[in-house]
Amino acid sequence: MAGEIDRRLEELGIELPRPAAPVANYLPFVTAGKLVFVAGQLPVSDGEIKYVGKVGRDFGIEEGKAAARLVGVNIIAQVKAACGGDLDRVVRCVKLGGFVNCVEGFGEQPQVVNGCSDLMVEVFGDNGRHARFAVGANALPLGVAVEIDAVFEIG
Repeated sequence: MAGEIDRRLEELGIELPRPAAPVANYLPFVTAGKLVFVAGQLPVSDGEIKYVGKVGRDFGIEEGKAAARLVGVNIIAQVKAACGGDLDRVVRCVKLGGFVNCVEGFGEQPQVVNGCSDLMVEVFGDNGRHARFAVGANALPLGVAVEIDAVFEIG
């Protein structure tokens, strides 16, 4: 039986993918007490890397936000796995850490990472409001435009 968060995802037209397996020596998430630490997620859809390139050269802010939103979907998929399939266990999205692969001088990283932040609020309501950082990077794994990690509190 679908819970409240699953129904909200359905209303938003979001189908969560199978959580991505790690590609190196790390875990996709670690639970410590009531906190779930989600490793950095990439913009992957149907097993394919999306949004390869730099924001400010290959992508504008809106495309960067779309990449960050896709990363957010992958974060939620990892959290669902951490919650044993029950996203209603999420008490709060505590923190997001956003990295934007961008050209030198680009200063709109917060607007790009809003793609993920906005999704967390759409899905989890006020419990999706979080602390965060959004910084620029000269390169990210596999050349992607955005990578974001997360911390959630679960019950």
